[in-house]
Amino acid sequence: MNKALIAHELNFKAVRSSGAGGQNVNKVASKVILSFNVAESQALTNDEKLLVKTNLASRLTNDDILILQCDEDRSQIRNKDIVIKRFFLIIDSALIVPKTRKPTRIPKSVIKKRLKNKKNISEKKQLRKRPDY
Repeated sequence: MNKALIAHELNFKAVRSSGAGGQNVNKVASKVILSFNVAESQALTNDEKLLVKTNLASRLTNDDILILQCDEDRSQIRNKDIVIKRFFLIIDSALIVPKTRKPTRIPKSVIKKRLKNKKNISEKKQLRKRPDY
């Protein structure tokens, strides 16, 4: 994954932020919306696109577009930086391939010990019974 190429494919849109903030909220478009089209990306390989689509299926639109937004700060530039960092964290976590689990073998000594313990408990319970004359 080439972050520089991906950064060129990001689309930004500045919108007026909602919530408290007085006159600043009404005048300044400080909220930043980032959109990234996974299907048409040239920076991701086909395998990486498939990984992103499967791992981020709940966050993608029907057209395979990832949309993130940030209105944490009063500054549009800081919001843009925050949303870019958030985007790369999400993409990095989506591209991690989990290691395949190898089942461990149970050692023979452990199996013998378990069977011996079962036999001892069984004998102990047999000795508790009334003698059969």
